[in-house]
Amino acid sequence: MQNILSVQSLVKKFGDFTAVKNISFNVEAGSIFAFLGPNGAGKSTTIKMLTTVLKPTSGKIIINGFNVLKEQDKARASFGIVFQDSSLDDELTAYENVVYHAVVYKVPKKERTERIQKALEIVGLWNRREDYVKNYSGGMKRRLEIARALVHYPKILFLDEPTVGLDPQTRNSIWDHIKKLNEERNMTIFLTTHYMEEAEAIADQVAVIDHGKIIESGTVEEIKRQTETESLEEAFLKLTGRNIRDDNGTSRKRMMRGMGRMR
Repeated sequence: MQNILSVQSLVKKFGDFTAVKNISFNVEAGSIFAFLGPNGAGKSTTIKMLTTVLKPTSGKIIINGFNVLKEQDKARASFGIVFQDSSLDDELTAYENVVYHAVVYKVPKKERTERIQKALEIVGLWNRREDYVKNYSGGMKRRLEIARALVHYPKILFLDEPTVGLDPQTRNSIWDHIKKLNEERNMTIFLTTHYMEEAEAIADQVAVIDHGKIIESGTVEEIKRQTETESLEEAFLKLTGRNIRDDNGTSRKRMMRGMGRMR
């Protein structure tokens, strides 16, 4: 099967601190790929490079046949992204938020209305399109962000912790929408999550990153077999350890010091 995403020898340094250490992996078109790791492992830095937010120190990223470093606009048109932190405008309606995104991504004006309606219908928000986002629940906001990311018809959808902080019912609903997109539109899904049961239930392929390196990859069953464990969560803990990680811990502080020296 053809790869929609190819990462080769990717490195990101912040001063003398190396956050991502020469990682390589491929994601097949139409698959669901889970990118897992503890806090500070290099997940967010990698996603920011894949989505053109950060420039790699070295390495190569190909999305939908486009070199991310040399063909940024074409690469950006090929993906949608839902960040962990909300980027919606609470003072606009749901419809207005999606319109703004459609304009930014140069969706043809004659197609905008139909595309926006379809995107909002997919996540069950068409009937709430005129509501202000500030009146939305957390789950509704997350669904709106997914709708917004779909309006320019991306080939691959990046989801960074899409269900963090949501109740189990809302989490299940969001995953149902995501699986439907994958199955009906053959859309590739690239996700991160700390909920191992979610990744185990939905992912075709998994890569585990820690300390900036990919330490294991394969199907869920392959990883469980290689680690001699019964669940993906057990495998994850065996691979990365049981010590609690802190987002504001040593790795992050070293990265910030490195960034300070770069200014």
